Amino acid sequence: MNATANRAAAARVSSPSPSSSSFTHTHAVVIGRFQPVHFGHQRLIEQALRTAQRVIVVVGSHGQPRSVKNPFTFDERERMVRASLNADAQMRVSVVGVGDAPYNDQLWIAGIQSAVDRLVAQDGVAPEQARVALVGHLKDASSYYLRLFPRWEFVPHENVQSIHATDVRQLYFHPEMRGQLPADALPAGTAGFLAQFTQTADYAALVEERAFLADYRDRYRYAGSEFPPIFTTVDAVVVEAGHILLVQRKFHPGKGTWALPGGFVGQQERLLDAAIRELKEETRLKVPVPVLQGSLKGQQVFDAPDRSQRGRTITYAFFFELAHNQWTGLTPVRANDDAAATRWVPLAEFLDMRERVYEDHYFIANHFLGGLGKN
Repeated sequence: MNATANRAAAARVSSPSPSSSSFTHTHAVVIGRFQPVHFGHQRLIEQALRTAQRVIVVVGSHGQPRSVKNPFTFDERERMVRASLNADAQMRVSVVGVGDAPYNDQLWIAGIQSAVDRLVAQDGVAPEQARVALVGHLKDASSYYLRLFPRWEFVPHENVQSIHATDVRQLYFHPEMRGQLPADALPAGTAGFLAQFTQTADYAALVEERAFLADYRDRYRYAGSEFPPIFTTVDAVVVEAGHILLVQRKFHPGKGTWALPGGFVGQQERLLDAAIRELKEETRLKVPVPVLQGSLKGQQVFDAPDRSQRGRTITYAFFFELAHNQWTGLTPVRANDDAAATRWVPLAEFLDMRERVYEDHYFIANHFLGGLGKN
């Protein structure tokens, strides 16, 4: 991108708010993860501001723990969005966070629809009477979601030559390559935020995690092949008397987050056997193997292609519901050396823990818990 184009792209929305009669829609929606905000995002919001008096920016992957893929919180991303707008434009923009639902598109769609309808109603417009535009760019197969909202009119926007968020993260969290991320490659508000974030402990932890993941992928690549391996893992969802059994990760990736007990399948193991082995190794759960086998209530494959930062990982989850002895209390557990802690977590508490749960384990557990999780 040349310097002239960068300076033009860096200019914030500065035109005065036009009258409502000049708009084709009452509301315009822009959906993205904004990890971080780049010029492509900024241009989509500008198009939305030309389309409708009121703009709703939907920030996806809300409530995820920090990771190299999702390094910034909703509040931080809202700050970057607003930093790309002038004061007049900011008054016309609402920013709302919506969580992922990687194994249920309908739940994710409903979450976005609900958030948009709620903001439309706050503007005094009945949602069924609003003329809503969905502004977006159909760049590749990952943009399929733009066709999932037939009630809204899709307003396409041309591609903007800009560094992509994935490329930004790859450079930004590589300490030796961060200098290759020129200041004018991003909106000024984003560049300023990123400069400040490098001074935080969160940045240092993410740099460490990125280095671990890069080394992991190199070590586990098929010898002499261009194709990376596909890993097979197992996870155990164990509940007893309204509690779920979790372990706190002691190492990268996801250091400090809470996870389901589980791990990799051995070469000579069947899946259920591997799940029970990992469960007992990680938690020292005082339940005999035959009792665990008899407590199995369900199983499911979870195979979202990008569910794990380590590479393509397909996991088989098993749901165990333990009988409870009211006289002895919850079954004793104890963390092994690979876990920082293990504990029985009340389900009501677990439902508010999404920001602290590793990768997609929150959604895996909710599959068996009947979809009780909050979106």
